[in-house]
Amino acid sequence: MIKMVKFVGIPTSDQDRALDFWTTKMGFRVVTDQPMGETQRWIELGIPGAETSVVLFTPDGHQDRIGSFFNGSFACDDVDYSYRQLSERGVEFDGPPEKQPWGTFARFRDPDGNQFIMSSR
Repeated sequence: MIKMVKFVGIPTSDQDRALDFWTTKMGFRVVTDQPMGETQRWIELGIPGAETSVVLFTPDGHQDRIGSFFNGSFACDDVDYSYRQLSERGVEFDGPPEKQPWGTFARFRDPDGNQFIMSSR
């Protein structure tokens, strides 16, 4: 039976720019980076301390997903701390962390304009 989500895809228009953002600014590590077809690469990145990976790949015909909202959330132990650290690295946030009854969260964007949520566990 299914045991976990192996990876989630992040659509991108420029794989090199996305790779730089997710490794340099977000601190993810390259699991694999190999050619896939004639124009793209399969770039899988590991999230420190997690089993789930992200893939920087846009399937043909899905370019309209670039710059959209990521339907998921990245978890961290301390949203305020992570917000400060990532902001110092140049990650663009929509605003400071927001506190809600269910937890704290902040919205950030990658270079393609994809919007992500970072929230407390």
